[in-house]
Amino acid sequence: QVQLVESGGGLVQAGGSLRLSCAGSGRTFSSYAMGWFRQAPGKERERVAAITGSGGSTYYADSVKGRFTISRDNAKNTVYLQMNSLKPEDTAVYYCAAARTLATLKGGYWGQGTQVTVSS
Repeated sequence: QVQLVESGGGLVQAGGSLRLSCAGSGRTFSSYAMGWFRQAPGKERERVAAITGSGGSTYYADSVKGRFTISRDNAKNTVYLQMNSLKPEDTAVYYCAAARTLATLKGGYWGQGTQVTVSS
């Protein structure tokens, strides 16, 4: 079982930056692939970034490529999402997820979410 707690959300102006953190429990954190998802009102939840357990491979949605960076520190059981050049359309609740494989992230463990609001 993995418990996840997100933090770092807030209100920021367009063009600004935020860094989200997701702290996980458990001694096997490094064996889990991690992902960041977001859900805006009236829209489906979408995956914006993912990272393998070792951190050796990362994946991004086209909408955030070049602006967002996912990383992890397995010694701290934490995964990060650095968000730069934020746009109003990035406004959403952001969730982190953990699973044994990238393909099964949607069915894995989830945090409670953190709100990100980007004003124009």
